[in-house]
Amino acid sequence: MQRDIYTADHEAFRDTVRTFLEKEVLPHHERWEQEGVVSREVWRAAGRQGLLGLAVDPEYGGGGTDDFRHSVVLIEEFARAGASGLALSLHNDIVGPYLTRFATDEQKRRWLPGFTTGETITAIAMTEPGAGSDLQGIRTTATDQGDHYLLNGAKTFISNGILADLVVVVARTTPEGGSSGQSLLVVERGMDGFERGRNLDKIGQKAQDTAELFFADVRVPKANLLGAENQAFSALMANLAQERLAIAVGAAAAAEHILELTMTHVKEREAFGRPLARLQHIRFEIAEMATECAVTRSFVDRCITEHSAGCLDAAHASMAKWWATELQKRTVDRCLQLHGGYGYMTEYRVARAFLDGRIQTIYGGTTEIMKEIIGRSLLG
Repeated sequence: MQRDIYTADHEAFRDTVRTFLEKEVLPHHERWEQEGVVSREVWRAAGRQGLLGLAVDPEYGGGGTDDFRHSVVLIEEFARAGASGLALSLHNDIVGPYLTRFATDEQKRRWLPGFTTGETITAIAMTEPGAGSDLQGIRTTATDQGDHYLLNGAKTFISNGILADLVVVVARTTPEGGSSGQSLLVVERGMDGFERGRNLDKIGQKAQDTAELFFADVRVPKANLLGAENQAFSALMANLAQERLAIAVGAAAAAEHILELTMTHVKEREAFGRPLARLQHIRFEIAEMATECAVTRSFVDRCITEHSAGCLDAAHASMAKWWATELQKRTVDRCLQLHGGYGYMTEYRVARAFLDGRIQTIYGGTTEIMKEIIGRSLLG
């Protein structure tokens, strides 16, 4: 079916993104996967191309648009290209809203110009060795010392952890405050006591730097408190719908693209003297996957429309994230099977998609957490 959520402006932006991928990303991605990190230059190239800070005010060099569909185009094209190393959506759609919504004017002047040019790469540090989806279990502390906080603790699985110049850290500022006792502190590269651990060796997304972060008596100025003290939890909840929708968008696009590649493969690959596509089992597999992708696409597009209108709630964002990521996992697995032995070779796109996409049902809130959120919204 013809999608009706885009305008000519969005499609022109899509052409820009595809050109950027072909010129600045795809020729280098294999090397980045070997090195475990992308170059800082590609971030600056993304800034020059206007791909960073889409929602940031033009005063700071941003795109000045609150139309989330531009971010959707960016996510879709990166998913279809299999370019998992350059985490622009993390920068734009996850960290960006914290800076645009909660930063003071002084903080915006300090941080947003570099954010939009790619000189300043960002990350958000929530997950800890003992606290993943349960944010109330966070143990990193920030003790009030008058004009600064003393930050102590550790974070893990932090995307952009090696490259990040600014890290939005979730820390406990009130010992007995539970979820209401957490604050957001911005830790900057070079602060004494801020150390990065190893670049974690993952099964997929090899070019995306994912690190452990350690904070030992880091003096974080009060000027780096993002938003109100002890209000981190409400800020995090406010942005999770967009984060989860962004993941769902990438999952749906990835599933569709791998299905397209598999359809080409079964038309060209022969078994028993005829193309695989002539076998009824193959046709049924393709029919099932195509139908599931089409139904998913309809729901995700509706969620995009709702979010663009400011109406998407946590339950429906969780539905989109759960369903689309599980669809991606299931579709890629079935497509790999249809490739036979070739699907097990990492030179084939389906094998890399199998490895890169496995994290989708885990980060941004696991499938199990999504179901819990949905269930609570329906049953109380």
